[in-house]
Amino acid sequence: MRTVNIAELKDKLSSYVTFVKAGETVIVRERNLPVAKLVPFVAEDASDEELELVAKGVLRLPEKKMDWAAFSKLPLAKTRSGPTLTEALIAERDERR
Repeated sequence: MRTVNIAELKDKLSSYVTFVKAGETVIVRERNLPVAKLVPFVAEDASDEELELVAKGVLRLPEKKMDWAAFSKLPLAKTRSGPTLTEALIAERDERR
């Protein structure tokens, strides 16, 4: 693990990104106090399209795999009696006329 002050990181960002790409973690310090951590980006199952969306800030990759067994044990949503959402929207539009 490497550590670097912000001023040096600004001057040598490409070098530190190379270290991170090689698998190292870099701790960023401000006045010798840790403020950030640069870690390697891991996208094992991501497609190129998903990686593009991540780069644009539209998508975040999952931090862990989906536990389908736990998901299937979640309680189902309870429905209530009354109009459906579509019916409620139609009724509201009719009231505005």
